Amino acid sequence: MATASQKITLSASRDIPFNKLVLSQSNVRRLKAGVSIEELAEDIARRGLLQSLNVRPVLDADGKETGMFEIPAGGRRYRALELLAKRKRLARTAPVPCIVREAGSDISAEEDSLVENVQRAPLHPLDQFRAFQTLREQGTTEEEIAARFFVSVNVVKQRLKLVTVSEKLLDIYAEDGMTLEQLMAFTVSADHARQEQVWESIQHSWSKEPYQIRRMLTENTVRAADRRVRFVTIEAYEEAGGTVMRDLFQDDDGGWVEDVPLLERLVADKLKAEAETIAGEGWKWIEIAADFPYGHTQGLRQLACTPVDLTDEERATRDALRDQYDRLESEYAEADELPDEVDERLGEIEAALDAFEDRPKHYDPGEIGRAGVFVGIGHDGRLSVDRGYVRPEDEAPAGGDTGVGDDGGQTPGGDGQRTVISVGGEPEPQDEEDDAIKPLPERLVIELTAHRTLALRDALANNPHIAMTALLHKLVRDTFQHVASPGCLEASVRHVFFPVQADDLKDSASAKSVDDRQEAWKVDLPLGDDDALWERLDGLDDASRMALLAHCVSFGVNALHEKANPYGAGPTVHGVQQRIHEADRLARATGLDMVEVGWRPTVDNYFGRVTKPRILDAVREAKGEETAQLIDHLKKPDMAKEAERLLADSGWLPEPLRLPALDDDVSSGANSGESKTLPAFLADEEEVDGEPTDEPQPVAAE
Repeated sequence: MATASQKITLSASRDIPFNKLVLSQSNVRRLKAGVSIEELAEDIARRGLLQSLNVRPVLDADGKETGMFEIPAGGRRYRALELLAKRKRLARTAPVPCIVREAGSDISAEEDSLVENVQRAPLHPLDQFRAFQTLREQGTTEEEIAARFFVSVNVVKQRLKLVTVSEKLLDIYAEDGMTLEQLMAFTVSADHARQEQVWESIQHSWSKEPYQIRRMLTENTVRAADRRVRFVTIEAYEEAGGTVMRDLFQDDDGGWVEDVPLLERLVADKLKAEAETIAGEGWKWIEIAADFPYGHTQGLRQLACTPVDLTDEERATRDALRDQYDRLESEYAEADELPDEVDERLGEIEAALDAFEDRPKHYDPGEIGRAGVFVGIGHDGRLSVDRGYVRPEDEAPAGGDTGVGDDGGQTPGGDGQRTVISVGGEPEPQDEEDDAIKPLPERLVIELTAHRTLALRDALANNPHIAMTALLHKLVRDTFQHVASPGCLEASVRHVFFPVQADDLKDSASAKSVDDRQEAWKVDLPLGDDDALWERLDGLDDASRMALLAHCVSFGVNALHEKANPYGAGPTVHGVQQRIHEADRLARATGLDMVEVGWRPTVDNYFGRVTKPRILDAVREAKGEETAQLIDHLKKPDMAKEAERLLADSGWLPEPLRLPALDDDVSSGANSGESKTLPAFLADEEEVDGEPTDEPQPVAAE
């Protein structure tokens, strides 16, 4: 017969008057730790005693109960109740819930005290964070939570911020898969998908320090301390709808700006506004950029200038400030440390005196009309204006022309001109309603010529005879002109990539043809074995060798229009003109027709990128004046759509894609030495005083 297990008996619970309780000398807690007695007393006063005291009867010398009870476990709670009683917030006879251990128990008071402190399981930090979040959702303010749990408001904000991390990462932290410091680093970003992506990329890496996590989460942002942000101010950025990432767990120096395109637009708008004001001074051009490259003024002549004299009133103010500065310095010369208000005043005086030194400059009015200004942002985030630079092409011609024509009118270098403001080397877009046809946007020209380059490669690859002629032409020039080239054979093909391209370039017929041919040759050639490759090429028949040669040569074709760099790096104006000339010659020799290869003008690749006068000019050229008049009243988006429909099968091409007639082509010969004018689509078509200009107008920073 099975023996029934003996049931345990729990100690009795009683309410004992507070004045019948005393501390036991058996309590093992000797050192202070955790919440202070004062904070615990306030907590008990608010929500009562949540945990009973563990007590034992006090016996007299004869072993009889005296009516008093000692507390081996719960001493801090007793001290808190004692503090409340001293402050008259608790009656001395108030009943206190207690668990009473029988006298003579074989379990010692020290054991009870030790077990109560050792066996308690600390709350996981994540449980505390989520509990704070629950209280916040119940309507408790962050300040109220901080007061109830005796922490600072910032600590509450930090713990609430931790719960906003991806649930997937919180689960990993709960299972000790990451440290609290790593979890804190993830709070920098609110993008859960990005948080998880960063963790997946570093969890098996040796480098997964918190700083690495923060760096990866903020790699596409801009520091609030960046001079661009300081220039527009963080307040203006947030007012415009921008968001700022902040780190509540370490000094983030103001945080990170998330919407970089918005920041760039605000910077550009503010710089443009400043440039418009400066334009009133009569400068020929103003170039604006957040930052200019080193040596951007190289090759430019700087105008001589003289500072504008101080007025009598300004001199008096400056002298008074100097006297005040000297007096304060003398008064506190012996002081170990300046009072805050004195130190602040000295700083204000220094700034005011510096402003007197940075005087406006006076320039020769006859020179201003041919010179320009660089407007940017200084290292401290303040506006930087560098006036008075003359480009070589704007210098007065021999004979002392001052910019005033024989009839008294202003020439392009005179004061009556309109200041050309350019952003990052590109002229500022003018009013869409202006009837003048402006030069095509620089990026659009590059995109269009990228289309032509790819089509020309395909055309050349399909014409081995012309490819061989082009290669021989290159080799002859290298041989007879002693042009040094690297490599074993003094000839090479450099694969030219497109720095700017339209979205539809990769889907064009030319791109598909080039890619298919490339893949076909890759399959047919033993590219992994150099000796085998030599034998394969050596054994090809003449037709295959010529076809492969044409394919390889085609990758060296570069018919891109690029902006000539006035600072020395990159192509020159002459180099770009020579490139376009040779590209026209290749196109003519191969019979390239961009219409036949499938290019059509659309809203995305042309009409949506140019001004209304340009759209109307295209329709007028392709369909006649009457058709152009049918759409001239439309707004630009509708006009662009109609133009795409009207010119869909017209065969019309923008100027960069056309093959110029021989009579209109650039003078032939690579070494002719004759000056070449820019193609029509790059020249400024504006008029000065009603007459066409003889020289092409300079594009910004050229």
